[in-house]
Amino acid sequence: MAPTLLLVPAALASFILAFGTGVEFVRFTSLRPLLGGLPEPGGPDARQGWLAALQDCSILAPLAWDLGLLILFVGQHSLMATETVKAWMSRYFGVLQRSLYVACTALALQLVMRYWEPVPRGPVLWEARAEPWATWVPLLCFVLHVIAWLLIFSILLVFDYAELMGLKQVYYHVLGLGEPLALKSPRALRLFSHLRHPVCVELLTVLWVVPTLGTDRLLLALLLTLYLGLAHGLDQQDLRYLRAQLQRKLNLLSRPQEASLPRSRVCKFDGSACPTGLFRPCPWLCPLT
Repeated sequence: MAPTLLLVPAALASFILAFGTGVEFVRFTSLRPLLGGLPEPGGPDARQGWLAALQDCSILAPLAWDLGLLILFVGQHSLMATETVKAWMSRYFGVLQRSLYVACTALALQLVMRYWEPVPRGPVLWEARAEPWATWVPLLCFVLHVIAWLLIFSILLVFDYAELMGLKQVYYHVLGLGEPLALKSPRALRLFSHLRHPVCVELLTVLWVVPTLGTDRLLLALLLTLYLGLAHGLDQQDLRYLRAQLQRKLNLLSRPQEASLPRSRVCKFDGSACPTGLFRPCPWLCPLT
């Protein structure tokens, strides 16, 4: 019983770490470039050209450091997602395998954000300096970032945020309900095997839509875009499944909700068996099945 009681605090600690890292990631990718970050020594006029930057060690050194941080994050995120490592982690950590993966990913991302080296004297790919662009471009970027993050949070809810964070695995284990993925339909499992990052387009918007795209931001956007592109493998069958799930949720939202419904072991979302017997009234909080 003691190990079982320790599972819940461990999963909650991993969730809190991941949640805090997510908030910090919003600040790192959106608030700092949009609302202002570190001051630029000498101002924009002190920046070098692209050819001169390739010969300047004061620019190449922080870029190399940032590249190393990104490689560390991508390597951890990919290596721990392989079947071999997941099988080893499941053998020694059991139901905490997903929580451990989430915690390690959060720590790797924290290293990237904490030790990221800006390159204020480096060249920029674009910059909104002249009016009216200096006023309207940051405002437009801010609006697009807000929309992108709202979409990201909504998609994470649709894809079962508790399961992505490892909380549902521990919850099901404590109640003796088995593995949550065992309750997914074959089409959902096929989708998950093809789509490791369900918020690809929204993250790309956050990475690229900035009023000033400097050297270090360009490195961050390029490498993460390449990584997201390689991990994105949807086909037409997956897209048809996603469209059907979205249409089903919209249909449920359009139906009038009954004032009182009895508890049932049948999911009100798709008619499948619900092992917890809990009624989930909001279709957007009901995960893909």
